[in-house]
Amino acid sequence: MSLLAGASAAALLAGCIGNPFGDAQIDPSSPVAPDVARIANANHPYPTFASIPAKPKDVRPVRQYGRDAQAIEQARADLERKTAPETWSLGDTEAFAAQAQRDAGREAAPQANGDTAAFADTQRKRATPPPPPPK
Repeated sequence: MSLLAGASAAALLAGCIGNPFGDAQIDPSSPVAPDVARIANANHPYPTFASIPAKPKDVRPVRQYGRDAQAIEQARADLERKTAPETWSLGDTEAFAAQAQRDAGREAAPQANGDTAAFADTQRKRATPPPPPPK
């Protein structure tokens, strides 16, 4: 039974064998018709195995790609392990803020003067709110 099915499938597909473009006609009104005819009928030499370029000498070995990929995967795993949620917390923020204030010192903020302060003052004076909408 399977032999008969295989033979009938082969017979049906035998009609598909061939070059469907072998007898294709070129539309003479097409603007590319002359180029298609010229290129399709030209005898071009086929490449040979001798035309395949030699293997480059300045590339890394194939196994090195795998080693480099493994190093990247290891770096990813290390980063995920070091930054996992259980490796840090937001607790004890008061002590952190107090230490930051001690590190910053008690100096007062610089006074706003000079060109920057004058520019900011001018902009504040110019920035008038729009009138209220009419009722």
